[in-house]
Amino acid sequence: MAAKHFTGGCHCGAVRYEVHVDLDSAIACNCSRCARLGAILAFAPESAFSLISGEAGMTDYQFNKKVIHHLFCTTCGIQSFARGTMPNGTRMVAVNLRCLDGVDPGSLSPKAVDGRNF
Repeated sequence: MAAKHFTGGCHCGAVRYEVHVDLDSAIACNCSRCARLGAILAFAPESAFSLISGEAGMTDYQFNKKVIHHLFCTTCGIQSFARGTMPNGTRMVAVNLRCLDGVDPGSLSPKAVDGRNF
């Protein structure tokens, strides 16, 4: 499947964005953060992501190698996306597919990724 256009955001609606992302590239990571969060993620180039609202209302959390900016809404606490850099230097956005409008997480088949031992 090719990348498609979606809108998404946090629970309270303060953070809203548009993204072109391929749902077939979904992953479920078992690192200490993702496992607790229950996120289903897909990656998109930064150029395929547009933050519509909420920039000032997010908090940045980093851990481990501190290369990913886990951004969450300061009002409702939801992390709907994160920003980082791929190993090849490409700026990317990791989108929590559970936060996309109209996407049924049960219809996704995420690939298991061993982030715990990465």
